[in-house]
Amino acid sequence: FRSSQKPVKNRRRLCTGLKAKDGVVPRSVVVLQGGEQKQRYCTDTDVLFRQESFFHWAFGVTEADCYGAIDVDSGKSFLFVPKLPESYATWMGEIYPKEHFKAKYAVDEVHYTCDIVSVLSNLKPATLLTLRGQNTDSGSICREASFEGISGEPVSHLLFLLCVCSRLTKTDMELEVLRYTNRISSEAHKMVRSFRHYCYNKGGMRHTSYTCICGTGNNSSVLHYGHAGAPNDKTIMDGDMCLFDMGGEYYCYSSDITCSFPANGKFTPDQRAIYEAVLKSSRAVMAAIRPGVKWTDMHRLADQVHLEELVKIGILKGSVDDMLKVHLGSVFMPHGLGHLLGIDVHDVGGYPEGVDRIDEPGLRSLRMGRLVQERMVLTVEPGIYFINHLLDQALANSAQSCFIDNQVLARFRGFGGVRIEDDIAVTADGMELLTCVPRTVEEIEAFMAEPAKPFSPIVSAKS
Repeated sequence: FRSSQKPVKNRRRLCTGLKAKDGVVPRSVVVLQGGEQKQRYCTDTDVLFRQESFFHWAFGVTEADCYGAIDVDSGKSFLFVPKLPESYATWMGEIYPKEHFKAKYAVDEVHYTCDIVSVLSNLKPATLLTLRGQNTDSGSICREASFEGISGEPVSHLLFLLCVCSRLTKTDMELEVLRYTNRISSEAHKMVRSFRHYCYNKGGMRHTSYTCICGTGNNSSVLHYGHAGAPNDKTIMDGDMCLFDMGGEYYCYSSDITCSFPANGKFTPDQRAIYEAVLKSSRAVMAAIRPGVKWTDMHRLADQVHLEELVKIGILKGSVDDMLKVHLGSVFMPHGLGHLLGIDVHDVGGYPEGVDRIDEPGLRSLRMGRLVQERMVLTVEPGIYFINHLLDQALANSAQSCFIDNQVLARFRGFGGVRIEDDIAVTADGMELLTCVPRTVEEIEAFMAEPAKPFSPIVSAKS
């Protein structure tokens, strides 16, 4: 998978797009800065390095402290690597010659970072194109390339939006890596007690895509459980629902999978009812996905299915259409349906220029507002949660409380939540499911009864 041809194709796509873009003049040169190796606070202990995403997309380089440049007119690529001291060979390993990196990353020229000013000056660029723009998901500003001497060159900021649009849809090679990350992460979910070990030992995944979220009991309703303020430290109790949201990362490509299951391997009637409500919404969305549909409509579809199922369970009563008008779905699913996935677990490009988030409960947390396109990779992650402060707010709101049967709801206080998260690739007429884990109640109970037995999805006679 670590093929140098992935970034070669990405650089080619980038140059083609730049040449067609208004404002990009002849003799333009793209300049990107890779990630820097950092130490833990004031110590000499390294923080585990992970490449900056845009740089990885364009160059595929795994080493730290590098730069890259691309001559837009010719497509010629330049990689700049650190000139390492002799002592590096003693402590860190072999010091490779420049030719090693030229072959490894399929670039046209390799130079040392200390020579970047002279090399770029020899190109006589009319404009340097550097990355600067806001990630619409995080709100953070992408850091542009910076080095001593760059201030003397004219710099244009047209690059960011084109890179984002280019990353939005995946090449065949990128899809293959994403299939791999899902296959290994799916297997690791089935080996849940040693998830990180399995990802690293069996799949060569040094990183996870994010801090693992492993909530049980009431903590399964904490959407980003596992951070320093709410670490994964609760004892798992018999009867708890578990919600494990975990994904391995390979060659910077992410996976994002959530499995919900009873700790003891057997669903209670209430656990089964909530789980199957979420599974129904997941499969309804997957059946509806195809190029051209609105992602916001997919979120609304999940809300509608949840409300219909909660009426059947008895937690809600009344007209689902009227519930939707007062945004009752967001009480039980406050997050968005899913997001783009790629080199970042929340991949870039969710909101293009001119498209704003819909300012409604639930939808304002949706991480993408685009029409679905072929070759997008997305998560589908509906959930139903019983979050006390949201339930209390709804009960205090007469427009929402009239639909809630508080006596039945009381039975679910402390239940936690259920989320079912799969990764999909959009195809010309539908989608490809990348994730392969036990999903139906029958599959989960059978697998937990015999975890050593290889898992294959149960196919019903109806299908």
